[in-house]
Amino acid sequence: MVPEAEAQDVLAELQRLRARVPLLSGALAASTDGLVLAHDTPGVEAEGVAALTAAALGVAVRMTEATGRGGFRELLVRGETGYIATYAAGSQAVLTLLAEDRINVGRLHLEGRRAGSRIGALVDGALERAPQPAPPVPRAPQQPGALPHRPT
Repeated sequence: MVPEAEAQDVLAELQRLRARVPLLSGALAASTDGLVLAHDTPGVEAEGVAALTAAALGVAVRMTEATGRGGFRELLVRGETGYIATYAAGSQAVLTLLAEDRINVGRLHLEGRRAGSRIGALVDGALERAPQPAPPVPRAPQQPGALPHRPT
Protein backbone atom coordinates (compact mmCIF):
# COMPACT_ATOMS: atom_id res chain seq x y z
CA MET A 1 0.00 0.00 0.00
CA VAL A 2 2.67 2.52 1.04
CA PRO A 3 6.14 2.45 -0.55
CA GLU A 4 9.05 1.42 1.68
CA ALA A 5 10.50 4.96 1.86
CA GLU A 6 7.23 6.37 3.25
CA ALA A 7 6.85 3.41 5.61
CA GLN A 8 10.29 4.26 7.02
CA ASP A 9 9.23 7.91 7.41
CA VAL A 10 6.07 6.81 9.23
CA LEU A 11 8.13 4.57 11.54
CA ALA A 12 10.49 7.47 12.27
CA GLU A 13 7.48 9.63 13.18
CA LEU A 14 6.22 6.94 15.55
CA GLN A 15 9.63 6.69 17.20
CA ARG A 16 9.89 10.49 17.60
CA LEU A 17 6.41 10.52 19.13
CA ARG A 18 7.36 7.84 21.66
CA ALA A 19 10.52 9.80 22.54
CA ARG A 20 8.49 13.01 23.13
CA VAL A 21 5.82 11.30 25.25
CA PRO A 22 7.54 8.97 27.72
CA LEU A 23 4.35 7.32 29.00
CA LEU A 24 3.49 5.95 25.55
CA SER A 25 4.10 2.22 25.51
CA GLY A 26 3.35 1.72 21.82
CA ALA A 27 2.46 3.44 18.56
CA LEU A 28 1.05 1.94 15.40
CA ALA A 29 0.03 3.33 12.01
CA ALA A 30 -2.41 1.23 10.01
CA SER A 31 -4.56 1.49 6.93
CA THR A 32 -8.25 2.03 7.57
CA ASP A 33 -8.84 -1.59 6.56
CA GLY A 34 -6.47 -2.93 9.23
CA LEU A 35 -3.11 -3.45 7.52
CA VAL A 36 -0.02 -2.42 9.49
CA LEU A 37 1.92 0.41 7.84
CA ALA A 38 4.52 0.82 10.60
CA HIS A 39 4.68 0.09 14.31
CA ASP A 40 6.72 0.61 17.45
CA THR A 41 4.80 -1.67 19.81
CA PRO A 42 7.15 -3.74 21.99
CA GLY A 43 5.40 -6.78 23.44
CA VAL A 44 2.17 -6.23 21.49
CA GLU A 45 1.09 -8.07 18.34
CA ALA A 46 0.85 -5.22 15.81
CA GLU A 47 -1.30 -7.13 13.28
CA GLY A 48 -3.92 -7.93 15.91
CA VAL A 49 -4.06 -4.34 17.15
CA ALA A 50 -4.36 -3.06 13.57
CA ALA A 51 -7.26 -5.42 12.88
CA LEU A 52 -9.03 -4.42 16.11
CA THR A 53 -8.41 -0.76 15.28
CA ALA A 54 -10.14 -1.23 11.93
CA ALA A 55 -13.13 -2.85 13.65
CA ALA A 56 -13.36 -0.07 16.25
CA LEU A 57 -12.95 2.52 13.51
CA GLY A 58 -15.93 1.06 11.65
CA VAL A 59 -18.13 1.44 14.74
CA ALA A 60 -16.79 4.93 15.51
CA VAL A 61 -17.44 6.13 11.95
CA ARG A 62 -21.01 4.83 12.08
CA MET A 63 -21.53 6.52 15.47
CA THR A 64 -20.31 9.90 14.25
CA GLU A 65 -22.50 9.64 11.14
CA ALA A 66 -25.59 8.46 13.05
CA THR A 67 -25.32 11.30 15.57
CA GLY A 68 -24.51 14.01 13.03
CA ARG A 69 -21.06 14.68 14.47
CA GLY A 70 -19.23 14.76 11.14
CA GLY A 71 -16.27 12.68 10.04
CA PHE A 72 -14.24 10.54 12.41
CA ARG A 73 -11.38 12.29 14.21
CA GLU A 74 -10.44 10.24 17.30
CA LEU A 75 -11.43 7.47 19.69
CA LEU A 76 -10.27 7.03 23.29
CA VAL A 77 -10.63 3.82 25.29
CA ARG A 78 -9.60 3.61 28.94
CA GLY A 79 -8.77 0.26 30.50
CA GLU A 80 -7.79 -0.49 34.08
CA THR A 81 -4.09 0.02 33.37
CA GLY A 82 -4.01 2.54 30.53
CA TYR A 83 -5.41 4.08 27.39
CA ILE A 84 -5.78 3.19 23.74
CA ALA A 85 -6.21 6.25 21.55
CA THR A 86 -6.90 6.17 17.81
CA TYR A 87 -6.61 9.26 15.60
CA ALA A 88 -7.48 9.88 11.97
CA ALA A 89 -4.32 10.06 9.85
CA GLY A 90 -5.37 11.44 6.51
CA SER A 91 -7.96 9.73 4.36
CA GLN A 92 -6.53 6.20 4.32
CA ALA A 93 -4.78 5.63 7.67
CA VAL A 94 -5.15 5.77 11.43
CA LEU A 95 -2.72 6.18 14.30
CA THR A 96 -3.23 4.06 17.42
CA LEU A 97 -1.35 4.89 20.61
CA LEU A 98 -1.00 2.76 23.73
CA ALA A 99 -0.43 4.77 26.90
CA GLU A 100 0.05 4.13 30.59
CA ASP A 101 -2.67 5.11 33.04
CA ARG A 102 -0.62 8.02 34.45
CA ILE A 103 -0.39 9.86 31.12
CA ASN A 104 -1.70 13.40 30.80
CA VAL A 105 -4.64 12.78 28.45
CA GLY A 106 -4.52 16.35 27.13
CA ARG A 107 -0.90 15.86 26.11
CA LEU A 108 -1.78 12.48 24.60
CA HIS A 109 -4.43 14.15 22.43
CA LEU A 110 -2.18 17.06 21.47
CA GLU A 111 0.71 14.84 20.39
CA GLY A 112 -1.56 12.19 18.83
CA ARG A 113 -3.41 14.72 16.70
CA ARG A 114 -0.19 16.31 15.48
CA ALA A 115 1.43 12.98 14.67
CA GLY A 116 -1.77 11.76 12.97
CA SER A 117 -1.72 14.83 10.76
CA ARG A 118 1.93 14.28 9.77
CA ILE A 119 1.42 10.56 9.14
CA GLY A 120 -1.72 11.29 7.12
CA ALA A 121 0.23 13.69 4.92
CA LEU A 122 2.92 11.05 4.31
CA VAL A 123 0.45 8.27 3.50
CA ASP A 124 -1.93 10.36 1.39
CA GLY A 125 1.01 11.87 -0.50
CA ALA A 126 2.44 8.43 -1.24
CA LEU A 127 -0.93 7.20 -2.49
CA GLU A 128 -1.34 10.24 -4.76
CA ARG A 129 2.09 9.62 -6.31
CA ALA A 130 1.54 5.88 -6.77
CA PRO A 131 0.95 4.82 -10.38
CA GLN A 132 -2.68 4.02 -11.07
CA PRO A 133 -3.53 0.79 -12.88
CA ALA A 134 -4.40 1.21 -16.55
CA PRO A 135 -8.11 0.95 -17.33
CA PRO A 136 -9.13 -2.27 -19.08
CA VAL A 137 -9.11 -2.20 -22.86
CA PRO A 138 -12.68 -2.47 -24.16
CA ARG A 139 -13.36 -5.42 -26.40
CA ALA A 140 -15.41 -5.15 -29.56
CA PRO A 141 -18.86 -6.68 -29.14
CA GLN A 142 -19.41 -9.96 -30.95
CA GLN A 143 -22.50 -11.29 -32.60
CA PRO A 144 -24.10 -14.16 -30.68
CA GLY A 145 -22.75 -17.45 -31.98
CA ALA A 146 -19.90 -15.76 -33.88
CA LEU A 147 -16.43 -17.15 -33.54
CA PRO A 148 -13.71 -14.77 -32.38
CA HIS A 149 -11.62 -13.27 -35.16
CA ARG A 150 -8.20 -14.84 -35.41
CA PRO A 151 -5.56 -13.37 -37.66
CA THR A 152 -4.19 -15.79 -40.24
